[in-house]
Amino acid sequence: MTIAIELKDLSKTFTGGKRLLGKPRNVVTAVNRVFQDPISSLNPRKTIRQIMHAPLKHLKNLPREVREEKIREIFEAVNLRHEFLDRYPHEFSGGQAQRIGIARALAASAKIIILDEPVSALDVSVQAQILNLLSELRIKFDLTYLFISHDLSVIEAVSDRVVVLYFGSAVEIGPANKIFINPRHPYTKLLADSAPSIGQELSKSYMHEAELPDPLNPPAGCAFQDRCPLANSKCRQEIPSFVNKCHVNMQCLSAHQ
Repeated sequence: MTIAIELKDLSKTFTGGKRLLGKPRNVVTAVNRVFQDPISSLNPRKTIRQIMHAPLKHLKNLPREVREEKIREIFEAVNLRHEFLDRYPHEFSGGQAQRIGIARALAASAKIIILDEPVSALDVSVQAQILNLLSELRIKFDLTYLFISHDLSVIEAVSDRVVVLYFGSAVEIGPANKIFINPRHPYTKLLADSAPSIGQELSKSYMHEAELPDPLNPPAGCAFQDRCPLANSKCRQEIPSFVNKCHVNMQCLSAHQ
């Protein structure tokens, strides 16, 4: 419910020429979430069958036989065996539990799924399996993902558009391929230079060493000013507005020059 309240403005959002959501109350069913820790996000006292029935019963008010058929279809889509339904969350691996979490979101007929670090708790090999599954499901169910991660390789693999956040604010927004090929904001460049790459040495950071700003007493002007090599006196006074260059929006005063 908290997610629905926070995202109520999505009822006015459009993408690809289509309205994402209808009336604000539809946000409750149209938006769902997959959590970072897959096992702890599942109720340990309930079987997977009970967990899967809940959204179909309370949000869709479907009769039991219809719910069972729907669950069977969803489990096939996420590559889980039907006999798993009578087990409890602790009996599954992290990858299996995350598939169940994804299946639960699909059971609610979500159009938008918020994925909060969905593979960070998984082994690398399992991460790839989950990312491939998400890619398949996005096409099959016509889904929109809001994918939150600090792992640049994961973001690059799954994203069409990227929003780079610093200190709670967006600093660069644009197509994923443009941002990863040519990051423009100083903070985005720092992230790219910090990412390890096989066969290459880590780039020496050109950023200034500085403490992170105090969130209770944020500085005037740009929040990145103390670490930015391009900062000047104007950066310490004004909050930069977004500037569009090459289809990428960047919040940096140096972009105005």
